[in-house]
Amino acid sequence: MGALEKIREIEAEMARTQKNKATNYHLGTLKAKLARLRSELLIEQTGGSSSGSSGEGFDVARLGDARVALIGFPSVGKSTLLSTLTATDSEVAAYEFTTLTCVPGTMQYKGSRVQVLDLPGIIEGAAHGKGRGKEVIAVARSADAILIVLDAGKEGLNRHREILETELETVGLRLNQTPPDVSFTKKATGGIKFASTVPLTQLGPEPEKVAMQILREYRVSNADILARQDISVDQLVDVIVGNRLYKPCLYFYNKIDTVTVEEVDQLARMPHSCVGSVHKKFNVKEPLDDDLLKTTMWKYLGLTRIYTKRKGQPPDLADPVVLSKLRKGTTVQSLCMNVSSQMLRDFNFALVWGKSAKHSPQRCGLSHLLADEDVVQIVTKTNSQQKQDKNYQKMVQNFADKYHKKKFEAKKQKQSKLKT
Repeated sequence: MGALEKIREIEAEMARTQKNKATNYHLGTLKAKLARLRSELLIEQTGGSSSGSSGEGFDVARLGDARVALIGFPSVGKSTLLSTLTATDSEVAAYEFTTLTCVPGTMQYKGSRVQVLDLPGIIEGAAHGKGRGKEVIAVARSADAILIVLDAGKEGLNRHREILETELETVGLRLNQTPPDVSFTKKATGGIKFASTVPLTQLGPEPEKVAMQILREYRVSNADILARQDISVDQLVDVIVGNRLYKPCLYFYNKIDTVTVEEVDQLARMPHSCVGSVHKKFNVKEPLDDDLLKTTMWKYLGLTRIYTKRKGQPPDLADPVVLSKLRKGTTVQSLCMNVSSQMLRDFNFALVWGKSAKHSPQRCGLSHLLADEDVVQIVTKTNSQQKQDKNYQKMVQNFADKYHKKKFEAKKQKQSKLKT
């Protein structure tokens, strides 16, 4: 019996089984088997990668302050949305599968540059390779956030949102979730030790027994598990597997001009949803105009604008440094890393004006969390302070070596030119 047949059998058995305290242990075992079989099936189909992203993929350079992937079924308006957001020409037609490759564009908003990727439409079964699904999902795993585009007129009958969520979760993407607060450490010996700091109501009356059975399914005999929150069986499986990616996801219901006001109101009230019409310019305007969709995308990407200033000079409000919570974070240390590694090495303290400061200016360290539109002045160490550093002599020697090497190479190049 193949992996697909086993998966169908387990799914059918889970559908037949009633959910209560008595069957919780049995359902937990089935879920662990199902997750393991799906991982094995993806490894077979993708040539050795359990993440499902080892397909050919689309060769797109990573640019800008953030990356957003447009995912949806064919003919829902992804290409038109890309053209509206970024002023990039993407082929648009009245037939399905117009876009056959990845079309990148750059959205300029609030001083930031967001890379938006228009991907080919995917269909049910994309996680297992149908309709170039592997390549599309591989790009989705590399994005900072996902924008799922749905047709408001078709959503009521076709359940496109549910299908796309299932496809992305199959390959290890967790949408609008946070990693469980669980520490999992494999050991060479000592057996399995399971503990929790809170009551585990979702694992049934015997959570330790359920955890033991799940670990046996993954052939783990020695490990320490400490749960600091009330986790479910699926979350425990995710922690054990360890290759899950947690992405923010926004659902955009396009073509609301084709449905009634009551249906628009119902779609707008769904979690993580935004409604609009690219064709009628509802909530989606021109590339340089502000609108609801751009504002919501900015919030989901967690971008923060920081204005820098030199001593005795006004801040540079024309060119902000854009930090991202999803990449390096929004601390003073992230700002220094974004500007220069030498600035981080010579950092002394920072003066901060803005929402994150208790008073203006506030003297802060590297761990200070910055807010949007803060003004920051970085103060570096003086020469006397740098000389007190234990690595000062090594740093000076490295600088001298680089200088003499560069001088020697320039002399050698000059001599070679004279010979010719």
